[in-house]
Amino acid sequence: MNEEYQIDYVDKPDGSVWEAIGGGIQNYNNQQAGDDQGKRLCFVLRAPDQEIVGGLIGITYWDWFYIDLLWVKEELRGRGHGRRLLTHAEDEARQRGAKNAYLDTFSFQAPGFYQKHGYLVFGELHDFPPGHQRYFLTKQL
Repeated sequence: MNEEYQIDYVDKPDGSVWEAIGGGIQNYNNQQAGDDQGKRLCFVLRAPDQEIVGGLIGITYWDWFYIDLLWVKEELRGRGHGRRLLTHAEDEARQRGAKNAYLDTFSFQAPGFYQKHGYLVFGELHDFPPGHQRYFLTKQL
């Protein structure tokens, strides 16, 4: 019976592949846990010349806020821009009904930044990448 099905490697999945796999898991998840009400969230930090010099991208779903990316241009770090981006995003997530937030970051990125803002480590992967750690953090909003 398994001989009828084949597995192919796809180097660059197109929209139809993402739609089939992502749509399939989303439909299953909705059946099991209800509609996640997922909604993207993005705040951009712009320089006076409108250049994008930082930002935060995340998503709210099932009353949670996931921080996918937070970045500030290196020469602008330590000036409060990351804190401002995080505060705006958490406020928006709360307005959408999020009760908790979570994220992952590497030891060479900013785990201390998030801990300073109330996030707690709940998981750690050693040597990911080699010589570094990957941390998973959460915070009650």
